[in-house]
Amino acid sequence: MFCVSSTEIGAIMNITKGGLVLFSANSNSSCMELSKRIAERLGVEMGKVQVYQEPNRETRVQIQESVRGKDVFIIQTVSKDVNTTIMELLIMVYACKTSCAKSIIGVIPYFPYSKQCKMRKRGSIVSKLLASMMCKAGLTHLITMDLHQKEIQGFFNIPVDNLRASPFLLQYIQEEIPDYRNAVIVAKSPASAKRAQSFAERLRLGIAVIHGEAQDAESDMVDGRHSPPTAKYVAAIHPSLEIPMLIPKEKPPITVVGDVGGRIAIIVDDIIDDVDSFLAAAETLKERGAYKIFVMATHGLLSSDAPRLIEESAIDEVVVTNTIPHEIQKLQCPKIKTVDISMILSEAIRRIHNGESMSYLFRNIGLDD
Repeated sequence: MFCVSSTEIGAIMNITKGGLVLFSANSNSSCMELSKRIAERLGVEMGKVQVYQEPNRETRVQIQESVRGKDVFIIQTVSKDVNTTIMELLIMVYACKTSCAKSIIGVIPYFPYSKQCKMRKRGSIVSKLLASMMCKAGLTHLITMDLHQKEIQGFFNIPVDNLRASPFLLQYIQEEIPDYRNAVIVAKSPASAKRAQSFAERLRLGIAVIHGEAQDAESDMVDGRHSPPTAKYVAAIHPSLEIPMLIPKEKPPITVVGDVGGRIAIIVDDIIDDVDSFLAAAETLKERGAYKIFVMATHGLLSSDAPRLIEESAIDEVVVTNTIPHEIQKLQCPKIKTVDISMILSEAIRRIHNGESMSYLFRNIGLDD
């Protein structure tokens, strides 16, 4: 996609005053693979830093080189211990701030707690809290990828570049699925229809949407707006007032809107974590005549028994990017394939460091993408 060699990039880097420092904030060595790929593409060495856990489980960060007056890029990939990952990032950002770094840019391919971006009954909007903590710690810019909801960018008071993985997934479909012209893009729920439409229009393929009785995790049924006070409590305050109750939702029997018979079904989504909904969708598509089923997602959390369940399911292949390390899951399930997105992250770092426009990385991306 980007025809720039690592040698040429290294030469470009040296033009900018102040220099660039690239850190990985992970204490877990398995999470550093993406950082090493980015550093290799940029032609720079990883910055010297120690990140480790004290015996009492406190996180300690020791930066072992000067960052004064430099552009510091902190790459943080999310491990299974997500809360430790967040503390590692916050402590490193604050350490760079107190060490007089010129700018501190967080490179967080998968933004943790992104699913908790709406008010749920008496819960909280955790994404907003996390954004505030990062800004308070000293972050001056954020590079991330495929936020669960684009509106999360509004939680920050710093610039946010929400990159897209779809060009790499589209390229995989075109190059690795020989008869992809006989495919149909599938949304496993109406909530995923926009993403499916984006893929279908770019590949000039048809679209299908699964709708039915399977409860969707992002349903409005758990929204706080559907938790009115009890009737007797309302009556005590307003004896003459009758508030009309909202009719509860009732999903119809599961249906597939669109023809998948004799076709390859490609289910697309942003995150694949709990795989139950994907397995149910795959079974439905098989029953409707799809002869091959692929699942494409940007972030492969693949928690708990996901690898085993995928291996035993009707799904033929699960394709995710390396925003989150999943080498162990790949050993457990050969159906899981990885697409490398270090190229676009390294190019974003290069452009920000050199003060170049980021618009090239967002070309052909519309408001609905």
